[in-house]
Amino acid sequence: MDFVIKGNLCYSDRPECLTTLPQGYLVVVGGVYAGAFEQLPECYQTLPQTDCGDRLVMPGFCDLHLHAPQFAYRGLGMDLELIEWLNQRAYPEEAKYSDLAYAGRAYDLFVDAMRKSATTRLCCFATLHAPATLLLMEKLEAAGLRGYAGKVSMDRNAPDDLCEPDAGQAARDCETWLREANRRFHLVKPMVTPRFIPSCSDELMDSLSALAREYGAPLQSHLSENQAEIDWVSELCPKAVNYTDAYDRFGILGPRTVMAHAVYPENEEIALLKKREVTVAHCPASNMNIRSGIAPVRKLLNAGVKVGLGTDVAGGQTLDMLRAVTDAVQASKLYWRLIDQRDRALTLSEAFYMATKGGGAFFGKVGSFESGYEADAIVLDDSALPHPQELTVLERAQRALYLSGDCRIVQKYVAGRSIL
Repeated sequence: MDFVIKGNLCYSDRPECLTTLPQGYLVVVGGVYAGAFEQLPECYQTLPQTDCGDRLVMPGFCDLHLHAPQFAYRGLGMDLELIEWLNQRAYPEEAKYSDLAYAGRAYDLFVDAMRKSATTRLCCFATLHAPATLLLMEKLEAAGLRGYAGKVSMDRNAPDDLCEPDAGQAARDCETWLREANRRFHLVKPMVTPRFIPSCSDELMDSLSALAREYGAPLQSHLSENQAEIDWVSELCPKAVNYTDAYDRFGILGPRTVMAHAVYPENEEIALLKKREVTVAHCPASNMNIRSGIAPVRKLLNAGVKVGLGTDVAGGQTLDMLRAVTDAVQASKLYWRLIDQRDRALTLSEAFYMATKGGGAFFGKVGSFESGYEADAIVLDDSALPHPQELTVLERAQRALYLSGDCRIVQKYVAGRSIL
């Protein structure tokens, strides 16, 4: 757990810029960074060194929102909107995870792809099925990944084979799973997961909120992803002022809550998200693919809301978090051009920060090469991107983010442990 990584370092300690250290040194002590240095301090020179040559070294990326069982059909159904996409694609696939053998085959593919990806920390949805969710957590933990996984809870407005018989049974199933997951796993912890208000009764939402508090578990769900969904919530929760208020009435919102999307938040909702210290998972690819819209990320950031990035597989078509960075930049340019020119577009450094240190804050001191941060890192081979001109490390990193499909991750560390 004590070693040195040498390579072309690129990281972000603040949103305004990317810091690069050509042929710099990363010192890891006890799975935590002692710092990033231009010259290796004498006190660390006896530590074993891993020389990455001319490759790029970046912090591990943090995917705050994705659906593990949906990995099996990514790239399909992209002509559908959210509700019909759920009914035609998501629910039929997720029902298959009642078969533990099928779940094992599918989750093997997902976890192998995740291990080879740029992601080191994640918040993922599983399905309604506790045995399959425990199996997913077992596989993620064995692969060395860290983060949270959630057994989905639903008791209404879904197919019979994906609905708990009633709210009481749903709460009991969730609690049994929470106990078992906490007992068995140390790297991948349980996250209470009401799918969204349309699929969870008031009684179930109250129970899940209470369970999260009792077990000290974080919580994840969806918020304001689609206009039809928002209208549906207003019908189901007539006393709520808005969608965010509907969650807040159940005590769902707090510093350990991740809400995905927030494509159409009203000003009052943004203020409430800030007040409750909720983290928003911005999922630009999914928002575009299933025609949800363009999230007002600049408004959220200006209001002081914590924002990270998510791939939202399979609404998003890829696990590639480098692609999520550039998708976020491009979507914000469209928001600025087409919706509100007072909200300037995201810069690449801001989106990179959201994908690393910004989103990483949900997991603790994660996502940077600064002293005291957990030693998550990826080593990126960009040699398949030929160029006739001399490029700085910063320019190479910028190209790698936009052309990530032509790059290759050759090494990966999570909390100081090599997993690739």
